[in-house]
Amino acid sequence: MPTDPHVPRRILVTGVGANPGFGLTRSLTRLGHTVIAADANPLARGFLLPATVPQVIPLAHDPGYRDVMTGLCRDLSVDAVVAGIENDIPPLLAMAPQLDADGVRLWLPDAASVHACIDKAAFHDVLTGHGITTPRIWRPEAIGQVPDGAELVVKPRCGHGAQHVHFVERREHARVLCELIPQPMVQERVYGTEFTADCLVDRNGRASVILRRRDLVKAGLAAVSTTFDAPAVRDLVARVLAAVRAQGVCCVQGFIRDDGTVSITELNVRIAGGFPLTEAAGADLVGQMVNGLFGLPVDHGCLAYRTGVFLTNYVETLAVGDAADLALFAAPRKGPS
Repeated sequence: MPTDPHVPRRILVTGVGANPGFGLTRSLTRLGHTVIAADANPLARGFLLPATVPQVIPLAHDPGYRDVMTGLCRDLSVDAVVAGIENDIPPLLAMAPQLDADGVRLWLPDAASVHACIDKAAFHDVLTGHGITTPRIWRPEAIGQVPDGAELVVKPRCGHGAQHVHFVERREHARVLCELIPQPMVQERVYGTEFTADCLVDRNGRASVILRRRDLVKAGLAAVSTTFDAPAVRDLVARVLAAVRAQGVCCVQGFIRDDGTVSITELNVRIAGGFPLTEAAGADLVGQMVNGLFGLPVDHGCLAYRTGVFLTNYVETLAVGDAADLALFAAPRKGPS
C-alpha cells in the first residue's frame, strides 16, 4: 500500500565512498531522511557526512554479505535499501524476497534486466537485437577479427567508473590487456559529444530523461557538465530503457557523433555520479525516486529541467580532525561464522 511521501524514512545507501552513493546520501539527508551510510572501506568519505549512521559492510562477493545486510536492516529499522554501486546490485537482488519479508523496500528491475545492464557484452547484444546503435565489441577469443587501425577501449564486462579501462590502437596491446583485466572485452572507440541521461522509470514503464553533456571528463567522471535537450537523443534513450525493461533510477551514457548519429555505450542500474546537476537544473530526481521506492506515484512533472545549466566538480575538504576518530568506522560487521 502506498505510504505518506512526507514521512522521513531510514534508507540504507551502499557505496557511499563513491560519487553516486555520496551524492545520493547528501540529497536524501536534505530531504529529511536518515541515511545508514554503508561501504566496505572504513575510510569511505560518506561516513563523514553529517546526520548519517555510518556502517562498514563486507564486499559484495563476501560470503557474509547477506547476513550482515539483513542484520543491519533489522537492527537499525531500515525502511529501504538503495545501491550506490554496481557490485551491490546482484546480491541485493538475490536478497529481495528476504528484504521484502522484513518490510524493507528495494526498487530494481528483474534479474534478466539487471544482468543485461551490468554485463556490458550482454548489454551490447540486447541493443543490437533491438536495432539500437552501439559501439562494436569483440570478446578476447575474437581479437583477431578487429579491423586494422581500429581505435579500441579494453574494459571489464562488469564494473563501475573507469576502473581497468584502457585505450589502445593495436590488437597486440588489446590482447595483452585481456590477460590482465578481469572478464575483459574489447570495444570500438567512438568520438563525439559525450552525454549522460539521468533517468527515472516508474512502475508502469513511463520514463523521464534528463540529458547533460559531459564537457570535461577526468578519470571517467564528469568534472564539468551542462544540461541540454535533443528530442532524438531523448527518444533513443527511452528506447534503450524499454529494451532492457529498466525500472527505478538509472543512467544511460553515449555519444552524439559529428554526423548526428547517437551511439549508446552503457546503462547503469543506479543513480549516476553527476546527478547533482540534474537536481540543480530543477528535476526532483531523488525525491521522485523515493516516491517510487515506497509505492507512490512518480510525478513526472517534477522531473522537468532547465537546459543550459552547468555544474563544475572539484575536490572538497570534507572534514579535518583527529585521526583516531576514524577508528570508529574501522570494525566491519560480520555475519555468523
